[in-house]
Amino acid sequence: PLAFPPLTPAELEARFAEAGATLLALPASGYTPKLRLSHWPVPPEALQVYAGAVRCRPPVPSPERISRMEETFALLALIPEERRLLRRIVALRALVHPISERPLYSWRRLGALFGADHKAIQRWHAEALALLATTLARMAA
Repeated sequence: PLAFPPLTPAELEARFAEAGATLLALPASGYTPKLRLSHWPVPPEALQVYAGAVRCRPPVPSPERISRMEETFALLALIPEERRLLRRIVALRALVHPISERPLYSWRRLGALFGADHKAIQRWHAEALALLATTLARMAA
């Protein structure tokens, strides 16, 4: 059972953004093509050109942040199954880049993905957060 205090839709949106950033900041694991070795010689000029190109990686999230992420994403189960489109919209919109703090899916991109107007996607997102807020308030009472 979830033990959440009543949250406003704005607070829920912030929680989902933090959870999405935490998810994307987790280190990737498993098989990767980087494990293969290349036997091609690397010209010294290439090393000089790309010496300054360093990828900025987000810090590994703390265990507390990972726990909050899991609790927050568990809230998606409170959206009824027949409204699973709302679940998907909230989940995709929650994916926020951990460094730039910008959503990976813009409203227009979500609209194109679901075949709807981006304004409708915004309304459905707000409706889903309001639904979660009322459900949490009802559970707390």
